[in-house]
Amino acid sequence: MARINMESDRSTRNSEQAIVAQNENELRAFVDEKSGYFLVKRAMDALIAIVFIVFVLSWLIPLLAIAIKLSSRGPVFFIQKRVGRGGRSFNCYKLRTMILNAESDSVQAEENDSRITRIGRFLRDTNLDELPQFINVLAGSMSLIGPRPHMPTDCSYFASMVPGYKFRNLVKPGITGMAQIKGFHGPAMDYENIFRRYQWDAFYVRNANFLTDMRILRLTILQSAGKLAKKIFSGFYATPSKFNREYGFFLPDGEE
Repeated sequence: MARINMESDRSTRNSEQAIVAQNENELRAFVDEKSGYFLVKRAMDALIAIVFIVFVLSWLIPLLAIAIKLSSRGPVFFIQKRVGRGGRSFNCYKLRTMILNAESDSVQAEENDSRITRIGRFLRDTNLDELPQFINVLAGSMSLIGPRPHMPTDCSYFASMVPGYKFRNLVKPGITGMAQIKGFHGPAMDYENIFRRYQWDAFYVRNANFLTDMRILRLTILQSAGKLAKKIFSGFYATPSKFNREYGFFLPDGEE
């Protein structure tokens, strides 16, 4: 009986793997049919990235760099290997939001993570830490719109939980994506969160077009502006001591 059950389980797994392989082949062919769309999208990515880097990052990054340096010791930028299109790894650029630690490339940040600096918390809350990824967009390793890139360890872990998960790598990862405008930000800590993000990423890959990209970009701008405004205005109404405890921009971590 045990042998029959083992053979049945093996047959079920083989069937699931065959279905996943078939779906990936069909989707790969579907993406290849959209080569014109992806060509124009690449041109738009490069154009928008150049404009944003020249007119926004050129003055904003130096200001944020000063705040990061005053907040904690270490470099301004955090460079991490992420999984890109086709499963190829690339160097993803972010503003550093943590103290220097040995687990930054293997362990996801958690809520109230002690490794996150005060200015880092503000940068994460407002998504400003992602701004250097416009450099990745200009370089061609990322797009403005697409599934968010994972660390290799997370990508493998999520793929072990969700069959066919890595097919999201058929398109370039993005600064923002369908999952993000649906409210999925930060670390994915449980199966439901991982699977819901996967569903929205899968929906995007299957239905990617210019109208969808423009809608995601518009909603991302509105959501990001809302987060930034909320943090700024909450700072105006907070007492100086409360604001310092929460963010303490100009105090090195560990000092009050």
